[in-house]
Amino acid sequence: MKRLVVVGASLAGLRAVESARKAGFDGEITLIGAEKHLPYDRPPLSKAYLDAPEPEVPLYRTRGELHDLGVQLRLGQPATGLDLDRRTVDCGGDTIEYDGLVIATGATARAMPATDRLTGVHTLRTLDDARAVRAALDAGARTVIVGAGFIGSEIASGARKRGLTVTVLEAQHTPLARAVGDVMGAACARLHTLNGTDLRCGVEVSAIEGDGHVERVRLIDGSVIEADLVVLGIGAAPATGWLEGSGLELDNGIACDMTLMAAAGVYAAGDVARWHNPAFDRPMRLEHWTSAQEQGAVAGRNAVDPAHATVYSTIPYFWSDWYGSRIQFAGVPDATEFEVLGSPEHGRFLALYGNGEYLTGALTLNGQPDIMKLRALIAERTPWQSAVTFAQQRAALWRAERAS
Repeated sequence: MKRLVVVGASLAGLRAVESARKAGFDGEITLIGAEKHLPYDRPPLSKAYLDAPEPEVPLYRTRGELHDLGVQLRLGQPATGLDLDRRTVDCGGDTIEYDGLVIATGATARAMPATDRLTGVHTLRTLDDARAVRAALDAGARTVIVGAGFIGSEIASGARKRGLTVTVLEAQHTPLARAVGDVMGAACARLHTLNGTDLRCGVEVSAIEGDGHVERVRLIDGSVIEADLVVLGIGAAPATGWLEGSGLELDNGIACDMTLMAAAGVYAAGDVARWHNPAFDRPMRLEHWTSAQEQGAVAGRNAVDPAHATVYSTIPYFWSDWYGSRIQFAGVPDATEFEVLGSPEHGRFLALYGNGEYLTGALTLNGQPDIMKLRALIAERTPWQSAVTFAQQRAALWRAERAS
């Protein structure tokens, strides 16, 4: 094993590099990134980066630190092809050989047709996206957000913090139903109305219009919303286009086994990887910060030492910051049993999800002291009633705190 290539200068890609070095790999490492920027932290882009008076670029490592890791950088040069037989990656007109390969190209934000001709219409996936959105918010833009998911909701929060008029449009009747279920999707959505955001559900956009710059959003029912800034938060697709015809199995991401191996010598990590998670005995593809860093570390280590490859098993976990509150989720949202304590109006809640026997998921609002304990309880296959007892004890403490 002499050459490791990592495609994707992302969190998962960087953790793969660090893990390979930590495992004792002393060969060549090439890190390929489609963006010109050094690897940076993405979650702050729709949170602190929008709100901070003087935001800093959230870089993980400096160029000097990457040099000390012995990494050859190919930034601003996306990979364009993979040859499994020759073990090569095409990039910037060059052919790069590998003995081990980690693919961590992430996902690409979905856009809407005919919006690329208008300025003022953005997705928020990259640092350049965040800079453009922040500039528009600072200029006082009338803001329309298409999609009431986590990123769209975080941007709405940033806009309201500036006192701006914000409208959030959601095609589904309940926001976040896929992520946290119908009941808690509706509970999370109440944070918008409690904070003065105009949330409209069950509506569809027919066109985004303007003369060079966006001016309005037209809905299918004929109504019109004036806008200076439109942010599209309508999901993302795994960045696998460059792998078409490579021989890898592409199905909602790169299909991998439990060790994140997609083919001999090839591993995937982060948003682009779909692997069999033994914790729930099902295939999963996660777009979460926690799983990206965990998967990157496992993939990097397995790529340089495949004879001792380890299985990746996890309890999914993510968080989102809205209007000064933190939403956190662990596990999976599908449930046959459900328990809710607290409410958005009280500024705190805890919801449990169960499968008829065990605790399988948990959602909290401002429950930072609770969520990691609940994640551990899910991993331990805690019986449902024991989990409910734990939640009731926590809720009793909240009430005592409010009363004191």
